[in-house]
Amino acid sequence: MPDDESKASILLIDDHPLLRQGVRQLIDMEDDMVVVGEASNARDGVKLAAELDPDLILLDLNMPEIGGIEALGLLRQESISSRIVIFTVSDNEDDVVAALRAGADGYLLKDMEPEDMLARLHEAAVGKMVISGRLTTLLAQALRTQKPELPKADGASLTPRERDILALIAEGLSNKMIGRRLDISDGTVKVHVKHLLKKLNLRSRVEAAVWAVAEGISR
Repeated sequence: MPDDESKASILLIDDHPLLRQGVRQLIDMEDDMVVVGEASNARDGVKLAAELDPDLILLDLNMPEIGGIEALGLLRQESISSRIVIFTVSDNEDDVVAALRAGADGYLLKDMEPEDMLARLHEAAVGKMVISGRLTTLLAQALRTQKPELPKADGASLTPRERDILALIAEGLSNKMIGRRLDISDGTVKVHVKHLLKKLNLRSRVEAAVWAVAEGISR
């Protein structure tokens, strides 16, 4: 069984304690994922994210005082490089598009079957974009009618190492996988990711990947 250091670390931010407990119990049954923290509101969640630097944040959309979209913005302002997946009951098209445009790395519905949810979390933990199955058609229709804009960024300030890491992000690799490929620690990778996102004025790994592909950055 893997030790906690090699497991994908997950932070839960949701104002429903029973929901958090259920998700934690589900994740606890997996050998390669671990819940490292919980928060019942966005302010505490942002603080915990900065302290714990988790691989993945599962973020509720509808919370009192500060909602999920605003919380997402706060997390990205802090240059937190964790993958952030919205976890909600809302299948509203506007909510889905707003979350992804705000820098979310995925959007999952709370009524998913447990095995489906775990499969999506495994995918998210290795850097893949995850969307609940029934939302894919809705999202495709939204993107047809709303032409997506590529982020405006300048890569001239990136170091060679940052460019290497950016290229591997575009390939969908997680921090741990990038670390193995470049023979550096995943902690070092996280620092580089934070720096390159800040330099490029991008909000998420997804935006970084899109920009890297558009710019033809590869190793």
